[in-house]
Amino acid sequence: MTVSIVVVSHSEKIADGAAELAAQMAPDVVIRAAGGTTDGRIGTSLEKVLAALEQASGSDGTVVLTDLGSAVMTAESALEFAGDAAGVLLADAPLVEGVVAASVAAQGGADVQAVKRAAESVRGPAQQPGPPPQEVPEGPATGEGPAFTGDFELINEAGMHARPAAKIAGGLSSLDAEVLVNGVDGTSMTALMMLAAGKGAVLHVEARGVDAERAVNYVGGLVQAGFGEP
Repeated sequence: MTVSIVVVSHSEKIADGAAELAAQMAPDVVIRAAGGTTDGRIGTSLEKVLAALEQASGSDGTVVLTDLGSAVMTAESALEFAGDAAGVLLADAPLVEGVVAASVAAQGGADVQAVKRAAESVRGPAQQPGPPPQEVPEGPATGEGPAFTGDFELINEAGMHARPAAKIAGGLSSLDAEVLVNGVDGTSMTALMMLAAGKGAVLHVEARGVDAERAVNYVGGLVQAGFGEP
C-alpha cells in the first residue's frame, strides 16, 4: 500500500490533467482529482474534496495539493469535516510539479511525511525555508569539494524529460543531502528539465550531507537503468 494523493484546483480540467500526468509516472498510487464546482464552474467544492478524500482513504496516508488561495481554505475545511483526517497532510507546493514529485515519491514507497516533503521541495531553495546545508564531516572528502560525486551518461533515448526529472527530484527530496546535478538543484524538477540533457549527455552529481553517498548512487542507478525507458 502507498500514500495517496488528492489534487484540488479551481479548474476541473487542471485537476484532472495534473492527476493524469502524475498517474503516468506513478501507476500504483491512488490519485484523486477534485477540481471546479459541482455544477461545472470555476471554483472549488467542499463536497468534491470530501469525496476525493473518501476515495483516497485506506492508504498509508494522503497528501493534498491545491492551486490558489481559496482552494487551500476549501481543503482545510474538508479536513475538519472528514471522518479520519489524522493521516492527511496539506502540502504547500506548486500544483502540477508538486503532484508529480509527490506521486513519484509515493510510488517509491515513501511515507506520508516524505511524500509531503517531496511535493514542497519543488519550490526550490529561494522559496523553501529551512536549515542551511550541513557541513561535510571529516572523512573521504575535505576542503572545498563535495562529499561525493559521480558522472553518469544518459542512455535513454529521450534524455532528461519530465519522467526522469520527476524520479530524480522525488527520490532526492526524501534524502538528507544537498545535491547538485550539472550545477542545478537536484530536487527541482523544473531545473533538471531545463538542463535539456539529451541521450549521451553526462550528468555530474555532487552531494553533501548525511545521505550524500546514497544520493549519488540513487541518481546513478536511475541513469544506468535508463529510468526504466527504452
